[in-house]
Amino acid sequence: MFENLSHLALQQYWYVIVSLLGSLLVFLFFVQGGQTFIFRIGKNDLERTMIVNSLGRKWEFTFTTLVTFGGAFFASFPLFYATSFGGAYWVWMLILFAFVIQAVSYEFRSKTSNFLGRKTYESFLLINGLVGTFLVGVAVATFFSGSRFSLDQMNSVNWGTGARGLEAALSLFNLSLGLAVFFLARVLGLLYFMNTIDNAQILQRSRKHLLYNAVPFLFFFLVFAVWLMLRDGYAVHPGTGEVFMEPRKYLHNLLEMTPVLIMFLAGVAGVTGGILLSLLRESSRGIWLTGPGTVLVVFSLFMLAGMNHTAFYPSATDLQSSLTIQNASSSHYTLVAMSYVSLF
Repeated sequence: MFENLSHLALQQYWYVIVSLLGSLLVFLFFVQGGQTFIFRIGKNDLERTMIVNSLGRKWEFTFTTLVTFGGAFFASFPLFYATSFGGAYWVWMLILFAFVIQAVSYEFRSKTSNFLGRKTYESFLLINGLVGTFLVGVAVATFFSGSRFSLDQMNSVNWGTGARGLEAALSLFNLSLGLAVFFLARVLGLLYFMNTIDNAQILQRSRKHLLYNAVPFLFFFLVFAVWLMLRDGYAVHPGTGEVFMEPRKYLHNLLEMTPVLIMFLAGVAGVTGGILLSLLRESSRGIWLTGPGTVLVVFSLFMLAGMNHTAFYPSATDLQSSLTIQNASSSHYTLVAMSYVSLF
């Protein structure tokens, strides 16, 4: 079955799978977002324990999805991993560190042999929620803004700065998505509390903080979306594979890929609808709209970044070093074998 597909079709198939995993990961960031409220909403040990126990039932889903997303990306597009981790390794190391201390915290927070103290591990969870979500947003933004790297004939990466990826946080465009993801995670976390924790005080505080976080989220997301639609994009010539700058490339992608446009608009409606439902009608079911809406919006952004003859990991300093789903992927044989495994 899969062996009869062209190499390009398999590359597109795996880019869609990776994009879906990335979209689910952002939705599952409600765990990270919720962790940032451990001390803000949990005013005593009992309330903090209720919050941690509620999130503790879900954190493994986020961690597993992160590992699966990374593994699928590595196996299907190994040159992306080699380039990104080989060059921007400080960003990825900080992200990985943030998630490692999360796993350690949930494992040891309540154990009797915990010599660091419960609040230390709760602080680790706070760091995971603050650092992990923001840096993931900044890293994904470089799919559109580009990074300062070049590849030689052996595909060895030469990074243009000594900051090794941390320079991405100095770009206002990247910051807008990083902050949007950060506040989105907090919004999702609050909606999750409202849906799962049966405590009047926590519910009241969650609804109060929902407004405070929904406003900056919508602001930063609007800034990012408008900026993205107006900026030049990294287009790929379908015949030669040459990368060139195309004015408003991502707007063209959105308009030319009708299913993506529909998903994007439906996702935006779902995200805002869930927030309004929770604020105006004091409903506890807002996450059932905002969650799927998040998946649709993030999936649409991944499609804009890599489909329709677009470089998904562009180089801002050497256009021809930019990575596409065609020049960064595994071989036809490898993708066929992986595709059969993906059915299970």
